[in-house]
Amino acid sequence: MKRRLILIALLSASIAGFPGRYRCEAAEKPKGPERWESDMAKFEADDKEHPPAEGEIMFLGSSSIRMWDVKKWFPDLPVVNRGFGGSQIADSLFYAERIVVPRKPRVIVFYAGDNDIASGKAPKQVCADFLAFVAKIHKHLPETKIVYIAIKPSIKRWNLVESMRKANQGIKELSSKDDLLEYIDVDAPMIGTDGRPRAELFLKDGLHMSDGGYKIWTDLIMPHVKP
Repeated sequence: MKRRLILIALLSASIAGFPGRYRCEAAEKPKGPERWESDMAKFEADDKEHPPAEGEIMFLGSSSIRMWDVKKWFPDLPVVNRGFGGSQIADSLFYAERIVVPRKPRVIVFYAGDNDIASGKAPKQVCADFLAFVAKIHKHLPETKIVYIAIKPSIKRWNLVESMRKANQGIKELSSKDDLLEYIDVDAPMIGTDGRPRAELFLKDGLHMSDGGYKIWTDLIMPHVKP
């Protein structure tokens, strides 16, 4: 009951202005969602071939999720990968009823927001889209926990770090008020002694992660997804 009342209040705040100095706007629909149709068809085919396991953990989001070999990093847990590269929060919101709800995951590990900021969205819009995603999931799956991975600092998008951190702070505040939301700070562990992203954690493109980056993420997330 506490969680539901809080969520209703937060959704109202998306219109009136949300906690602190951040303000949310109405969630935006993704532009041209049909570009993901082939990915969705593959996911749906996989759903038929591999029904969800009891207590499933779904990894959902953009390319940092898509490129994560979750079966390798979480070998003893029932995991499934539903990452689609280049996606934004609004894309996962748009397709939630097709690729998330039918599998009824116990936990959703969610990484998105990186591409949102890179596309020019303001932090307040990222927060609005996140709230809309949470509302959609909990409408259908009221007991599913959502573990949000903070937007990572990267070499390629270092010029956007201030906006990314504002979005992270807003989502962190929201998560602290909801029993079924958890926020994972990956920013600090990925920053070196020089105050910039650690080069060894990234591939040559300076955006996507090496095994070193995924090792950090796995260690941080593991305590939040174990039964």
